[in-house]
Amino acid sequence: MTTHQPEAVVFGERPLSIEQVVSLAQGHSATQLQSDNAFRQRIAKGAQFLDSLLDKEGVIYGVTTGYGDSCVVAVPLHQVEALPRHLYTFHGCGLGKLLDPAATRAVLAARLQSLCQGVSGVRIELLQRLQAFLDYDILPQIPEEGSVGASGDLTPLSYVAATLSGEREVLYRGAVRSSAEVHAELDWQPLTLRPKEALALMNGTAVMTGLACLAFSRADYLLKLASRITALNVVALAGNPEHFDERLFAAKPHPGQMQVAAWLRQDLAIDAPTPPLHRLQDRYSLRCAPHVLGVMADSLGLLRQFIEIELNSANDNPLIDAEAERVLHGGHFYGGHIAFAMDSLKNLVGNVADLLDRQLALLVDVRYNHGLPSNLSGAPAATAMINHGFKAVQIGASAWTAEALKNGMPASLFSRSTECHNQDKVSMGTIAARDALRSLELTEQVAAATLLAANQGVWLRLRDEPRQLPAPLAEMHRQLASDFAPVIEDRALEGELRLCLERIRAQHWRLYA
Repeated sequence: MTTHQPEAVVFGERPLSIEQVVSLAQGHSATQLQSDNAFRQRIAKGAQFLDSLLDKEGVIYGVTTGYGDSCVVAVPLHQVEALPRHLYTFHGCGLGKLLDPAATRAVLAARLQSLCQGVSGVRIELLQRLQAFLDYDILPQIPEEGSVGASGDLTPLSYVAATLSGEREVLYRGAVRSSAEVHAELDWQPLTLRPKEALALMNGTAVMTGLACLAFSRADYLLKLASRITALNVVALAGNPEHFDERLFAAKPHPGQMQVAAWLRQDLAIDAPTPPLHRLQDRYSLRCAPHVLGVMADSLGLLRQFIEIELNSANDNPLIDAEAERVLHGGHFYGGHIAFAMDSLKNLVGNVADLLDRQLALLVDVRYNHGLPSNLSGAPAATAMINHGFKAVQIGASAWTAEALKNGMPASLFSRSTECHNQDKVSMGTIAARDALRSLELTEQVAAATLLAANQGVWLRLRDEPRQLPAPLAEMHRQLASDFAPVIEDRALEGELRLCLERIRAQHWRLYA
C-alpha cells in the first residue's frame, strides 16, 4: 500500500496554512524556497535600498541607531556592521526548557515566511540559509522563556540569529553540537548578518506564531475526540441520543454546535431504532455536550484567521518599502492577535477538560451511571470488594482538569512595562501560547483517562445488555480493544494512559470527515 506524501512546503509570496506548518514541524514535509527571478529581485531590492541609505548616511532605526530606548543613540557608519552581532549577543539570556524539535521547526518556518514578504530588508542568502536549516533539520537550541511578546520574540529568536551566524548550539542528527562545527561539516560559511538582518530575524512574532500553529492543530483534533468520547459515554451511561436531534439544533443554529450534534447523531445512529429509554433528560455533561464543544467549533475559524494572517505577514520593524524608497517605522512586532487567540484557546480547552472530567465522574459513580459497577470495575463478585477499577484514574483526571482550569488566566492582561519604558505595553503572546500548549497537554490527559473509562463502560454495558453498536462506535471500540484490554482485576494503568496519550498526540484515530 502506498502512502500519500505531503507536497513540499514552498516559502514565498503564496500564503501558508496552519496545516502546512504542522506537517513540516512533524517532519512530514520537505521545504522549498520560491526561486523565480521576480521574487529574488524583490527580496534583493530591499537590501539594496538599505545600502543606498547607508551611503547617504540616512537615519534608520536599528541600523544606524541603537535598539529600543537607545534609538536616540547614533551609531557611526564604521560600527554599523558590528551592530547586528551585538543585538543577538546581548539577547542570549533565555532560560527555561528548550523548545522541542517540532516547535523549533515551526518557529523557523514562521520566521522564514514572514521575511519572504519582501519588506524586511534582508538578502536572499539569509532566506536560503533559513530554508537550508529546515531542509537539513538543523535546529537551534531555543530556551522557551524570556519573551514578553513585543518587540516580538527577541530573546528566543536571538538563538536563530546566532546559530545562522555560526554561534551557540544546534540539534543536528540527534546530537547537540556547536553551530560552527555543523557549518564546517557541511562546508557552509556562517552568515555575517548585514545591517537590519539580526533585527529582521529577531523583531517578530515567530515563536508565538509557530507554537500557535501547533496548538491549533491539537485543539482541532481534541474537539473531534471529545465528541467521539461523548458518544461512547452516551452508550456507556444508557443515555438519550434524542438530545442531539437535528430539529432541536435547527432552533438554535450556531454552526459549530450544529456540527458537533451532527457528529453525535452520526456516531449514535440516531435515526436507527434505539433501546427503551429510562429517562427524558440526561445530565448536562451529556445533554449539553454540543453546546460546550460547539463554542470551540465555532471559535476555531476565528482563531485560524488570526494565526494565519500573522503567519503570512511582515511583523518586524522597521519595514522597508523599496519600491517607494521609504522606511516605515511601526509596531508590527506586537503579538496581540496571537495572544488573544491563545488566551481564548486556553478557555476553550479548559471547558473541554471540565466536560470530560464530569462525564468520567458520572461513569464511576453508581448513583449516576445507571447500573454500571462501582468505579467501572470488571471484577467478578468473588473479588469485587478488593477491586477499585478506575477510582484513581478519576482522581487523576480531576487533578489535571483543575490545573488546566487554573491555567486559563489570560496572559495578555499581565503586560509589563520593560526596557526603560520603551516597551511599555507588550502582548505576552508567547507566554499565552506556551500556556495554551500546557492546557492542551493536561486536557489530552483528561481525554485519555475518559476515553479508556468510556471504552470500559461500553464493554461493561454490552456485556450485560448485548446489542450491536452503531458502526462508527463499533469500529472505535474494536480499535481501542486492540491496545487496551478490559480492566477486570486491578492493574496499574499508567502505561496504558501513556500509550493512549501517544495515540492522541499522533492523531491516530480517524474522526469524522
